[in-house]
Amino acid sequence: MPIRVIIVGAGIGGLTAAVSLRQAGCEVTIFEKSSFVGEIGAALGLTPNGGRVLEHLGFSFQKARTCTLKTWATIDGLTYNTLNQLDLSNAQRAFGAPVRAVHRVDLHTELLRLATMSGEGLSQPVTLKLGSQVAEAHPDGTIVLQDGSKHTADLVVGADGLRSVIRDAVLSEDDQAKPVHSGQAAFRFLVDTSTLRSDPALASLADGNTDQLSLFADTSETVRERHVIWYACRDGEVQNFVGIHPSQEVGNQEGDEAKAAMMAEFSHYDKKILRLFELAENVKRWPLYIHDPYPTWVKGRIVLVGDAAHPMLPFGGQGAMMAIEDGGILGSLFTNVLPDQIDARLSKFQQLRKNRVSRIQLLSSVRAGRENEVDARISQYADGPTGSIPKTHRERTIHDYSYDAYADLEKSLASDI
Repeated sequence: MPIRVIIVGAGIGGLTAAVSLRQAGCEVTIFEKSSFVGEIGAALGLTPNGGRVLEHLGFSFQKARTCTLKTWATIDGLTYNTLNQLDLSNAQRAFGAPVRAVHRVDLHTELLRLATMSGEGLSQPVTLKLGSQVAEAHPDGTIVLQDGSKHTADLVVGADGLRSVIRDAVLSEDDQAKPVHSGQAAFRFLVDTSTLRSDPALASLADGNTDQLSLFADTSETVRERHVIWYACRDGEVQNFVGIHPSQEVGNQEGDEAKAAMMAEFSHYDKKILRLFELAENVKRWPLYIHDPYPTWVKGRIVLVGDAAHPMLPFGGQGAMMAIEDGGILGSLFTNVLPDQIDARLSKFQQLRKNRVSRIQLLSSVRAGRENEVDARISQYADGPTGSIPKTHRERTIHDYSYDAYADLEKSLASDI
């Protein structure tokens, strides 16, 4: 009799967990509140640590139309002069996978294909129940939908994001410390590459940014953070822009209001960047909040993954990667597992994941080069007395990118024998 698993939430973490648990032989059902109509989103960086997990699961980077990034260029946002360049072309050799960029919808679509596809030799496809809002969960493995119906499984995976309902069944209100405003906001928008190429002032920039991540730094700021990041996705057909700037506002903005605020915040930037901004449509802007690590992700037969377990800021670009690592490892831990072994496997999952993710969660609140600002807080999440703590941008990159989730799992399981 296979282990029965309910996953609440069909985002990146939930679908990665679904694919991995399905491949482990579990019987998986996902309850997702949305209907997947008109999916939206922007792009994200797919760093080697997450890419290796997806590769292990049979993910098709070609189907997901990923772009391989070969250069990280830091550019003066005020003058458009290149300040320095980091060669990413050796990432495959150094970290076991390249640095890629992918549109969230394409990542989601490919994970959904892996979760639900049928075929000879494949385990039972994941059952996907859309438009199913979960109202509550219980440590015995029971969830209750808004319509009052109850569903029970051997394991409940809370992958329902930042505003998780499942988290309330794992953590008390006191354990869910109120997030603190970071004093910053983020914006994002997409522009078709063809639109840039048709603009005489931007055509050459679009052609020069096909395999490059460009960070436009505000060199006039010495204390607060302000920058814009630009890279391509969807086989280079779409350009993704995301930026950070100082802000004390607490509400979300979108459309013309968000675009006007973005233009004002970066009005001192080079005219070519401002021209890029003028082409933006459907701009979204939102405040950034700092979340401290939660004391636990597990209670009874419930486990949290992704943003439900460890919401983080965008610095370092590891939020989605941690959700992917979570999902991949959870499935591997449940290969050939009997019901009376579930509690031990959940304990092992938290043991494997919590320190690493908590370090990255705290680092996510500071940009590259400011790792020392959270050094004291990170030390409590070191892997034992000899565990290393990233203290520089280089150490942080190695810490994040070089991690092999499956090798770490094998090592941990071997030590238990």
